[in-house]
Amino acid sequence: MTFETTDDLAFLPLGGTGEIGMNLNVYRLDGTLLAVDCGIGFGGSEFPEAEILVPDPAWLVERRDRLVGLVITHAHEDHLGAVASLWPLLRCPLYASPFAAAVLRRKLGEAGILGEVKLHTVPLASRLLVGPFDLQFLRVAHSVPEAQALAIRTPYGTVLHTGDWKLDADPLIGPPTDEAGFAALGREGVLAMVCDSTNALVDGFSGSEAGVRVALTELIAELKGRVAVACFATNVARVESITRAAMAAGRRVALFGRSLRNADAAARETGYFKDIPPFLDEEEAGYLPDDELLIICTGSQGEPRSALAKIAADTHPQISLGEGDTVIFSSRMIPGNEKAIMAVESALFRAGCRVITPDSEHPVHVSGHPAKEELRRLYDLVKPRHAVPVHGEWRHLQQHAALARDFGAIPHLIEDGDMLRLGPDPVEVCETVQSGKLAVDGARLLPLEGNVLGARRRMLFNGVVVGSLAVDEAGRVRGQPQISAPGLFDQGEEATNQIATDLARLVNDMPAGLRREDTALREAARTALRKAIGRRVRKRPLVELHLLRV
Repeated sequence: MTFETTDDLAFLPLGGTGEIGMNLNVYRLDGTLLAVDCGIGFGGSEFPEAEILVPDPAWLVERRDRLVGLVITHAHEDHLGAVASLWPLLRCPLYASPFAAAVLRRKLGEAGILGEVKLHTVPLASRLLVGPFDLQFLRVAHSVPEAQALAIRTPYGTVLHTGDWKLDADPLIGPPTDEAGFAALGREGVLAMVCDSTNALVDGFSGSEAGVRVALTELIAELKGRVAVACFATNVARVESITRAAMAAGRRVALFGRSLRNADAAARETGYFKDIPPFLDEEEAGYLPDDELLIICTGSQGEPRSALAKIAADTHPQISLGEGDTVIFSSRMIPGNEKAIMAVESALFRAGCRVITPDSEHPVHVSGHPAKEELRRLYDLVKPRHAVPVHGEWRHLQQHAALARDFGAIPHLIEDGDMLRLGPDPVEVCETVQSGKLAVDGARLLPLEGNVLGARRRMLFNGVVVGSLAVDEAGRVRGQPQISAPGLFDQGEEATNQIATDLARLVNDMPAGLRREDTALREAARTALRKAIGRRVRKRPLVELHLLRV
C-alpha cells in the first residue's frame, strides 16, 4: 500500500519510448492511475537468453490500489501481448474494442485466468468514464482491425494518446482515420499529444492497403508451384487480400501457425471474413496440387519456432517448399530482427525457392505507421501545445520532435521511467521511477539481470560443466569422476577424461579435515574443477558439482 498524494496530470512510459515494442503507459490524474497498452518485445540478438520480454510493472504493482483500469488501443502483440503475463500482478479491469477483446479472451483462456478478469468490450468510437478519466475513442487506420486513439479529458487539459495509426483513404477493413474527430479535438484544445514515431524518418506517405491488394492479386496470378505468404497474424485486411488474390488465381488457402488460426477465429467472431470460405488446415494442404495451394504462415520476423522457420529448415511435419515454389514476405523488417529474417531467407534460397520481399519491385507491403506527411497532417489538425514522441528508436523520437516543433508544439523527449508532469505548469519530468524488462520463462517472470538469466547467459557464451564425484568416508575419490561439458567438448572427447583425472588428483591432495566435511569438500572440488577447465579452454563456464559419499 502506498500513501503518495499528488494533484497533477502526468504521463509515465514504463515501456516503448526508446524502442519498438513492449508498450506500457501510465497516466496519473490527482493520484489515480490509468494504464494504456501492455505489450511484449523479443530478446533477439541483444538478449539471446530470453525469447519474450515484457515491461517491468513493479512501480505500477506497488500502486495497484489506485489503478482504475488498463485500456488496450489495438490487438497487436506489442500492445496487448503481455496482458496475460502481467494481469495477475495488476488485477484491474480491462477495456478493449470487440476485436481486441476477442484476441484477449483467447490469450487469457490459454493462461487459465479468463474467469478472473473483468474484461469490458468497448463499442468503437465511444466515450466513457474510467474512474476520473473521461475517455473518448477515435477510430484510426492501422494494420489491424479496430485500432483506436484515446483522448483523455481532465481538469488540466486534454491529452491525445494516438496509439499506432496512419492515414489511409482505403484501409479495406474498417473506415479511414477519423480526421474530422481529430480536427474537433484541435478546435477544443489539446494540451499534449503522445504520438507514434515509428516512421518519423520516412518521407511522404505510408501507402494504402488497397494498393497492396492490387499488387498481390497481379503477382500471385502469375506464379507457379506452391506459394507461401508470411505476414502478421492480426493484419486481417492483409490476410483477406492474400486470400482474395489466391482465390482469383484458382488457389485454396491454408493457415500455418497458431497465432493465425487464433486471429482468424477472432475475426470471424467479430464479423470479419463474412464472405471468405473457411481456411484449410495444415493436414489438408499437403494433398493439394502445387499450383492449387497458397499458404499464409507466421514467421515474417524469422521467429525460430514459427511455421515459416520450420518450413525453411525442412522440419515442418505437413508441408515443404523447394524448387519452383515462391515465398512472399508481406511485412516490414522490425529493427533487431534482421539477422533472423536473413537466416530464414537464406534457407529458402538454398531450397530453391524464389523469395519476394517488400524491397523488391513488387509492392507487397505498406506500413501501418505514419510517415512524415501523415504526421504533419495530424499536427495541423490537432495543434497540441506539447508533443511527446513515443514508439520508436531514439533517432525516430528526435526526428518526430523536430517535426512537432515546426508546428508550434513544445516537444518532450523522455525515456522509460521518466514521469512527465503535464499539468499544472511547468511541463517537465518530475521524477524517475523504476522501469526495465522482465523475461517470460514459462509461467515465470525473471529479471534480465537476475541470477537465473545471468547463469543462462554464461552458459550460452561460456558453456556449462557438470561434474559427478564419489568419495569414501575419508574423502578419498572412488572410481573415475564423470564430467559432462555440453557446448565445450564433444561427448567422449579425451579432454574430459583428462579433466576427470586432474579433478581426482586435486581432491585427493586436499587436507584430510576438509575432505571429511561435505559442504567444504563440494565447494573446494567445484573450484578445482573450474581451474582444470580454465587451463584447457580459457573460459569461465558455469560449473556445478554433484558429490556422493559412499
